[in-house]
Amino acid sequence: MKFTLGIKQNMTQLFDEEGRVHPVTILQTGPMTITGLRTSEKDGYKAVQVGFGTRHEKNINNAQKGQFGALGNFRYVQEFRLAEKDNAQYTIGDKIDLAGFKEGDTIQVSAISKGKGFQGVVKRHGFHGGPRSHGQKHSEREPGSISGGLRTTLRSGMRMAGRMGSDRTTVKNLKVAQINPEAGLIVVRGAIPGRRGTLVEIRG
Repeated sequence: MKFTLGIKQNMTQLFDEEGRVHPVTILQTGPMTITGLRTSEKDGYKAVQVGFGTRHEKNINNAQKGQFGALGNFRYVQEFRLAEKDNAQYTIGDKIDLAGFKEGDTIQVSAISKGKGFQGVVKRHGFHGGPRSHGQKHSEREPGSISGGLRTTLRSGMRMAGRMGSDRTTVKNLKVAQINPEAGLIVVRGAIPGRRGTLVEIRG
């Protein structure tokens, strides 16, 4: 299993050999340090804990200082689950970079989507709104009836206005367009959830 962490930079476009343009997203990665291992015997699952990025030592709590020791002051600490049949050998303190990825790989990415605050049903669920004529005055963006017939309680799952965005979102079957291991850049074809500066999990 291949995995890494990156920071979303910006979007641009690339032209292929046939002259077709493709939207791409640029991710800035860096070496990750293995900070912990999870085993089925001890923890009930198999995973690798990694540290990524740096931050000032004063912002690291004592528990993390005791765990990481001399490994570094990491901004992000993340776990990647491993399959039980995965026999790859990992050691605390090892570095993981982009060596396992190559152009053309199919990957999936996970990130926190942009937060949009409290939104109505038109933007949140794609409602069309009410009619614009025949006595309708202010019903363009109203949700309509929510009674559910003779039911006295609102049924679960009713599409209504509410908080939108800031959800963990996973996009599958994305293609790696370019890789620059020296600069730690990976260019992914297509859009990726989140704003600039969002932490992105990449799995191959």
